[in-house]
Amino acid sequence: MQTKEILILVVASVVSCFGLMSCASLEPFSVSKAKIGSKTATNFELTSLPIPKEKIVAAVYKFRDQTGQYKSSSTASSFSTAVTQGATSILIKALEDSKWFVPIEREGLSDLLNERKIVRSSRDNYLNEDGKKLPDLPPLLYAGIILEGGIISYDTDVLTGGEGIEYFGISLSGQYRQDRITIYLRAISTQNGRILKTVYTTKTILSQLVDVGLYKYVEYSRILQAEAGFSYNEPTDICVTQAVEKAVQSLIVEGIMDGLWQLKDSTDISSSSIKNYLEEKNEIEEKDYAGREYLKKRGSFGIGLNLGGQIYSGDYSHREFNGLGEVDLKINTWQDLFLNISYSRGILSAKNSFSSVFHSLEISGSYYLLPGFDLSPFLIFGGGLLIREDSKKSKTYPITLSYSNFPSFVWGAGIEYLFSDNIGLGLELTNHYILSDQVDGLSNGKFFDYFWKGGFGINIYF
Repeated sequence: MQTKEILILVVASVVSCFGLMSCASLEPFSVSKAKIGSKTATNFELTSLPIPKEKIVAAVYKFRDQTGQYKSSSTASSFSTAVTQGATSILIKALEDSKWFVPIEREGLSDLLNERKIVRSSRDNYLNEDGKKLPDLPPLLYAGIILEGGIISYDTDVLTGGEGIEYFGISLSGQYRQDRITIYLRAISTQNGRILKTVYTTKTILSQLVDVGLYKYVEYSRILQAEAGFSYNEPTDICVTQAVEKAVQSLIVEGIMDGLWQLKDSTDISSSSIKNYLEEKNEIEEKDYAGREYLKKRGSFGIGLNLGGQIYSGDYSHREFNGLGEVDLKINTWQDLFLNISYSRGILSAKNSFSSVFHSLEISGSYYLLPGFDLSPFLIFGGGLLIREDSKKSKTYPITLSYSNFPSFVWGAGIEYLFSDNIGLGLELTNHYILSDQVDGLSNGKFFDYFWKGGFGINIYF
């Protein structure tokens, strides 16, 4: 067997092993018995809250899907809803687990009342052993608060992405998608109808796909093909459960902080569970729905130092790449837009034809597309003045300098990574279109001269 065939078979074996391992870890062909539902990470946070001074009797009439959305399908219309319709049961279970509430039945109240009528009727027809009438049923519990709300939003494809590579018939790829649900929960006083507190929580739903494959001609008429992969879709009902449990936790802690209900031990206000929640709340309040910080990481003022190179394009051929240095002054003018005032010095040249030192003074804007993320691309647009040094020899002085000025437009793009809130490393590429055909001293053709500039550097924000 040739070395080439051996290598291909080894790769195919690796692909097959990858598929077998992924299948073995998920056990798609094994039959499992029913088991008790596992607890979520949010449930542990909920059950670790301090003990209340007195449990709150709470009624839940309905807590359902208010989005009205159906599952999306690319092949046919689907009448299955996107999220569970049994959120009331999930909320009642979360109230029980918290040990802060005494939930009472209200969703099936008509069934309960009918059953109580049957019990009363039966008791009227039977007597005790002593011949006396059976006692009446005790009255129903009444609630101190009513809990209302529901699942008010289900957003699909909030974030999508993927990566992949393919070479010589061997491919590896991965894709992911995030959906999001939003839940609102409010507590209403039964004495006066006042809304005591309203909270809301969100939870992302993750879907992932990993695929690896091999497609290769082993011989002229023989093709080797191997594929393996797996996908993971986070269960929607588990995500709803976590969001509901987080909402109950929020309602309890927010009520404690507002004095709506009390702790059995007042010193528990500094417990780790409440402290962790308040820290999480402070962190969330500084971010938007995508996790980007409202407080800009880049300050209102910055200085940039860049090194790079530039290449001329004009009437001469044999263009040369030359180095340059640049200093930027950055001013945050509006949200994600920075005003840049930059100065650079470098050489533009064509081999054996033209070479001059150029100074560039430009005013441009940089618009950051993802300002809340550490890694953000940005767009550059603006204009400036290109200054050419012209050296001449004379009888009095060996060399004299004169300057020629050329207006220009600049546009480009770049990317910046922040190591901290105030220090970032940037990489950019810009095109400088000059409103003159005399930059290289030669006027030829219908188009003006221009040059490309690229560089990287460090930005310091204050």
